[in-house]
Amino acid sequence: MSIGTPLTDSALKVMLLGAGELGKEVIIALQRYGVEVIAVDRYENAPGHQVAHKARIVDMSDPVALRNVIDEINPHIIVPEIEAIATEVLAEIESLEKAEIIPNARAAQLTMNREGIRRLAAEELELPTSRYAFAESLNQLKMQIDGGIGYPCFVKPVMSSSGKGQSIVNSSDDVDNAWLHAIESGRVNQGKVIVEEKIEFDFEITLLTVRFKKAEKIETDFCFPIGHVQKGGDYIESWQPQEMTSKALENAKEIAKKVTDNLGGRGIFGVELFVKGDRVWFSEVSPRPHDTGMVTMSTQYQSEFELHARAILGLPINVSMYSPGASAVIYGSMDEKAISFGGLEHALAVSNSQVRLFGKPEAFKKRRMGVALAFADNVELARKNAKEAAGRIKPEK
Repeated sequence: MSIGTPLTDSALKVMLLGAGELGKEVIIALQRYGVEVIAVDRYENAPGHQVAHKARIVDMSDPVALRNVIDEINPHIIVPEIEAIATEVLAEIESLEKAEIIPNARAAQLTMNREGIRRLAAEELELPTSRYAFAESLNQLKMQIDGGIGYPCFVKPVMSSSGKGQSIVNSSDDVDNAWLHAIESGRVNQGKVIVEEKIEFDFEITLLTVRFKKAEKIETDFCFPIGHVQKGGDYIESWQPQEMTSKALENAKEIAKKVTDNLGGRGIFGVELFVKGDRVWFSEVSPRPHDTGMVTMSTQYQSEFELHARAILGLPINVSMYSPGASAVIYGSMDEKAISFGGLEHALAVSNSQVRLFGKPEAFKKRRMGVALAFADNVELARKNAKEAAGRIKPEK
């Protein structure tokens, strides 16, 4: 691939649809190779806007608005970084060969909502998953639970991320609120929810799976598994590597390869899996860097963002680790705009620690505003140090 000079006629132009903290790191990785990057997001001064060559504010779920910004910029490559995108526009752009979609338009369409990817995994690829059903009304939801899903279970919007709109339902008393929460909190209101059986698993992992070009063929490689703790579906800490049996890891890689081979294209995929002993169940997949994968900034020679950028550009990749490590989330702790952060010098005094403050213009109590990272001789110490560093950052008005 030939890469020109940014902001000139020779530039290789990559447009990111979504410019949050994950997109920001992808932008930085691409810019290191001389790529001109255009960051698109729905609000002003998103984290990726602050580092991109050009920034645009667009409701990406609006097909007309999305097509207009693509026609204006005329990028060579389009990289979706969020779910709430009018994917029919991406399919049209791809069919007209106006730009390359990463990994491809079909993958973006299938993974933008839980119905598409769950039906693909369970019904077409016959991968092991939890029992599930879809509901388009409160009454239908109750019938699906009573008719086989059972309690406890999870109710989620068909389109959301980072746990938004997710509820655990322990009894019939919880169903009404779970329905309302899912319908009102999804990225885009689809009028439909998914209800999933609660699997009794030992732990959950993210298996970062990279599809990349080597000798004109697409190959697949895997990062070491990432363990994580979630609360309400939103990750609060992660670590790498997650210990698991060799058989479970083999099963996890087999599942991840089947689903990513079917989706196709190049780039990194965050495959979420449940593990109990040697057994593994497919949960979800994102065709982009994963929030739990931020830990790779402190563990791998090439972080998930570097791997994504290299795969996009057709460059060699290396999934090796140099150390165990961990990440811990820094929350906004308040509902305010333009907050400040104290304690950075104390956080960075923690052994082998790093801090990433995302620069989001508005904080919410449970909005992820930054992440602390640490590496150590073992995961336990890395987790301790990452949480200690995160706790020393103090959001202020």
